[in-house]
Amino acid sequence: MYKIKVLAGAVAALGIATSVHAQANLTGETTSPAQPAAQAMLGLAELAAAAGIADIQIATGQTLTNSVQNAAEGKTDIAAAPFVLPFLLSKGAGPYASVGAERGAELASNLAVLYTYRLSVFALSAYSSKNFSGWNAIEGTTIYNGPPRGAALNKARAMVRLATGMDEGKGYTGVQVNWGQAVATITDGTADAHVLPMGVPDPRLSQAAASGAIVVFSYPKEVFESDPGTKYGKAPGGAAVTMPVTDEMFGPNISVESEDGVFRGYADIGGDIVNLSMDEELAYELTKVFVEGLPKIMARTPGMPNAWLGETDIGITGMCGPNPMKYHPGAVRAWEEAGYSLPDCAKP
Repeated sequence: MYKIKVLAGAVAALGIATSVHAQANLTGETTSPAQPAAQAMLGLAELAAAAGIADIQIATGQTLTNSVQNAAEGKTDIAAAPFVLPFLLSKGAGPYASVGAERGAELASNLAVLYTYRLSVFALSAYSSKNFSGWNAIEGTTIYNGPPRGAALNKARAMVRLATGMDEGKGYTGVQVNWGQAVATITDGTADAHVLPMGVPDPRLSQAAASGAIVVFSYPKEVFESDPGTKYGKAPGGAAVTMPVTDEMFGPNISVESEDGVFRGYADIGGDIVNLSMDEELAYELTKVFVEGLPKIMARTPGMPNAWLGETDIGITGMCGPNPMKYHPGAVRAWEEAGYSLPDCAKP
């Protein structure tokens, strides 16, 4: 749990005009601290406190399936959201099946976006010592594929199914462990390989690589470029990602195996969301300080410049299309005042 408070000296150093007391006390829920989503919210919290807008108490390491529903029900003020989750909530599907379609649609209509980012890129990895050859070697093995419940697990399973045709339990064995135990699970050899969300570079895999060299496997080109692969890249909250392979792109002691020097994977796209009932001026001020503070936020960790912060093109924000959410009216005003162009389909 993080409570963001900025002392006078730090505020002066940031060069931001402040009031004596923050104007609002807010709660937030996000990923583990090292991940881009958490760094975005933590950066927002520091800037908002310094500007006298709000003090934000942030719970990190949360299961975002729950966080999205909490925001929709007004139980938390700001939540990190892979955009597949509001889509599923709007249908009462997947992890929200117990909510039902009618109630799910009602809850999803309560949500609005302040800003977007790329949470991660999903990929297969294994220790070099395992002599694991890649996506074609999954059959008969044990794969660590995320926590017991949530969007990450669903995406990892779907990517294996797309690449191999196999479902968990009918071709390979899946292991689910909460994010707090992820590094220990990777290093203790419980699984032969791992299909997990990763940053570029990735702090979790970098920790694990201290115990031995790791190989990250690019998604099979033939599958990636097929009609099903292309369609999957346009699924709610997703994006197909290609990047030239570079030395240690995922971290020290981590190499990339690719057919042609290009890394291929599927990204999780999302953003920080609020309840639509949030005061428009507060949503405006929060988004405004975020946009103005983008250079500071992107400097927080090595992976933040690769997190697609400050983007408004729907090709990489995940907005519009099947995503049921739109920007909060206050966020629209902040983005447009800063000179950004938002697509009409993403406006309320």
